[in-house]
Amino acid sequence: MISIAKVAAGAGWRYYFRGVMAGDGPRPAGKALRAAQEEAGVPPGRWTGRGPAALGLASGETVTERQAELLLGEGRHPDADRIERELQAAGADPAAVRRATVLARPIEHIDSPVLAVDLVFRAPPTAHALWALADDATRRVLEECHEIARDGTLARLEESVARVRWGSGGGHQAPVKDGLVVAVFRHHESRSGRPLLHDHAVLSVKVRRPDGTWGNLATADLFENVVAADALYTLLFMEEVSARLGVAWEPREVTPGKRPVMEIAGVPHELIGWQSTRRQQIEHAYEDQLQQYRSDHGHEPGERARYKLALIAADRTRPPKGIPRTLPELRERWRRSAVHAVGADVVDRLLETARAAATAVWARVRPVVDLALAAVETVAVVYVMRGAFQHRHLLAEARRHLTYVLRGRRHEPGLDEAIVRAAVDGCTRPVGRALTADFRYLYPRESDGRAVVRPLTRHRTASRYERARLAGDALTTRVRASRRSRRLASRSLPHAVAIPAAPPREGSHHGREKQQTTDLAAAEDTRRFILTAARLRGGVKERAASDPPARPAAPTKPPHTQQSPGPVPGRGSTPGRTV
Repeated sequence: MISIAKVAAGAGWRYYFRGVMAGDGPRPAGKALRAAQEEAGVPPGRWTGRGPAALGLASGETVTERQAELLLGEGRHPDADRIERELQAAGADPAAVRRATVLARPIEHIDSPVLAVDLVFRAPPTAHALWALADDATRRVLEECHEIARDGTLARLEESVARVRWGSGGGHQAPVKDGLVVAVFRHHESRSGRPLLHDHAVLSVKVRRPDGTWGNLATADLFENVVAADALYTLLFMEEVSARLGVAWEPREVTPGKRPVMEIAGVPHELIGWQSTRRQQIEHAYEDQLQQYRSDHGHEPGERARYKLALIAADRTRPPKGIPRTLPELRERWRRSAVHAVGADVVDRLLETARAAATAVWARVRPVVDLALAAVETVAVVYVMRGAFQHRHLLAEARRHLTYVLRGRRHEPGLDEAIVRAAVDGCTRPVGRALTADFRYLYPRESDGRAVVRPLTRHRTASRYERARLAGDALTTRVRASRRSRRLASRSLPHAVAIPAAPPREGSHHGREKQQTTDLAAAEDTRRFILTAARLRGGVKERAASDPPARPAAPTKPPHTQQSPGPVPGRGSTPGRTV
């Protein structure tokens, strides 16, 4: 998962400079950054991304204390000392010397300046357990997978989200010219001393405009897109781990009624509890907060009140930072603790057990993405959860859909965007600057396509996510029924009754092609779609291996990576894609 926070000038920056950069432990005044990192047993920070080259830095180069102080603490060039010496030797005016090293507007001219944005990348808990308890080779592989997923997510943010702003109120915005300047700091443990492989990716707000001048990053865009970035990081990490270690993933319900999380199949749940002592402390404190709220107000708290109570519980149970230890010391300590909790045999055979569980998963699950069904389900879930939504909400849900369906198998780049395009073209309509659901092509007699979803969302005793899954299940069932009716109609059987397609929406390019493509689409559905038939708890779609498709397509890639094209029913055909 990914969390995000702003790094402000003053106390906010000093917290990162004295603690986060030195291994998440307190750094005594006067101790050099590198010495503090060595004492804490963490590697030095590294520059990454495309942005450092614009400042004369190389990606992968060590972040020195002075560079971090100048760029991330003062908003100046990381080599400002050398630049100032050269200009002073040339007889330049002192004011001009100062301006030459300042990137964009000086922070002393800005009220409450934000110097950087901290993105924290964390792997799922079972990956932490495997990283902490397996051998060194497995540990290094998991670290490489984490780095690949982290860098891939940052690259996507550079390409599609990061924008530089200027003018009054940031009214002018444009894509950044050279990418983001990112300093990455690696940590190994949580505050409670349990294994927690995570990176602090500190993004400088100083970026270049298209004309080459320096400006400030539009940080609001990063905050709005952090959920979609989180889903992408999880998807990429799962793919890398499955490809390199031969494991599979399965959904696990952490909180009843909430969205399940993906974990490595075969890792005992006792190990999840072993490393989640902090969560248990928060849950106990949260129950105390709930009791106090009921006593004070005489009713149950709503969603916003529950969220605030959870924050209070987390803050009150937040332990102080412990004494830093090197990674070998931590791993030996974790092993002794895990052996005491679950036994040496479980710990020693952890990777072997996970690979055996992966064999069982692939024997009963076919990782197949149905583009039309994915679009319908994505819109249904997002609509029930939000009502009106944006492109980024669909993108995050489409990526979650891929994690649930593929279980760690690789997807073709751009498949998440293809699901969103199919959803926008066939399942939504604009509402002001946002979008909302429109399923009239599935229910042509309904004047409002959203009306078919509303009855499914009135189960007030169920959580919002449970209602969203109910709506998604109902709509995908309707899609399958519509496809089956078209196939029966194409056979010209005396007992088969064809369901007429919905009339095309005015101005839709799908409607202009529908008449020519309906028969071909029905035949293509029958020939190439490999539909899922069973569903695990949490809404994950599966198909039993004993129920193969009636007429499978000839594979063009390995069998587990096939994906079928298909039209959204009644809306024309959608180009096929391969996972």
